Amino acid sequence: MKIAVLGAGAIGAYVGASLARGGADVHLVARRDNLAAMRENGVRVLSERGDFHVQVSATDDPAEIGPVDVVFLGLKSNSYAGARPLLEPLMRPDTAVVAAQNGIPWWYFHGYGGPYDGRRIESVDPDGSVSAAIAPERAIGCVAYPATVLEQPGVVRHLEGTRFSIGEPDRSRSERCERFSEAMVAGGLKCPIEQDLRNDIWVKLMGNVSFNPLSALTRATMVSICRHAETRALVVAMMEEMLAVARALGYELDISIEKRLAGAEAVGEHKTSTLQDLEAGKQLELAAIIGAVVELADLTETPVPSIRAVNAATKLLAETEVPD
Repeated sequence: MKIAVLGAGAIGAYVGASLARGGADVHLVARRDNLAAMRENGVRVLSERGDFHVQVSATDDPAEIGPVDVVFLGLKSNSYAGARPLLEPLMRPDTAVVAAQNGIPWWYFHGYGGPYDGRRIESVDPDGSVSAAIAPERAIGCVAYPATVLEQPGVVRHLEGTRFSIGEPDRSRSERCERFSEAMVAGGLKCPIEQDLRNDIWVKLMGNVSFNPLSALTRATMVSICRHAETRALVVAMMEEMLAVARALGYELDISIEKRLAGAEAVGEHKTSTLQDLEAGKQLELAAIIGAVVELADLTETPVPSIRAVNAATKLLAETEVPD
């Protein structure tokens, strides 16, 4: 299986290195110092599960790779529309795109069925720009659970988790999902194929919708947010509101808020990806994480006052502190 990893940062390089270790034909697309380091020294993964090192093809020009079976997107969702020129050389008619993003994906209502089938979510697919770059029928949904950081160019620190749940938007069990899952498992990762990945999306979003924007607004770690009485109460309110939106769309999640809080607190002094991006001066991945939840709340007429207020504050933060 020929796989291109577009955006070989911490999570992308970790996946690419794992796939290469399992025998897949992997090509990484990266930039600047990270690209130079990977070209010279390959990718080194540091993990309590065991360090490993692989030599792998790396480039900043996808045309050097050519068409592939699968593109794994290691980009933030707010970069998808602009990635069209990078994606085009990698595509053939049956190329699949595995989008390991946080939050609500642009393909959410593709193959959904019912009155919302095919509906575009403007927050994550403004004017259809993402769908124009990545047709929804190419998408294999992916919920990534591992925590990784790029410790230095070409060196990934794996902190926890190996699970990447995948699934077709139309809930089918496809051959392309089977093949990709097999390649991931061969590389030492967990890659279950879920009949309806949207359930996983909502479960992970419980944490993202609350901790990510609040960490950016407060500059606090997850454990600090959990142990501060007022912010903990705000997280609970936001999670309850998100669960109501999921319920309005037909998803009744069998997970307790207290369990999610305990899990977040156990992570310790961990900075969310949104806070890391803020500190690095990068654009914030807020539309998919919280903006889309507000849009879906409006669609289903579900009250979300806490989420709506935090969304407004983080939108102002992004406009005033993060460069275009």
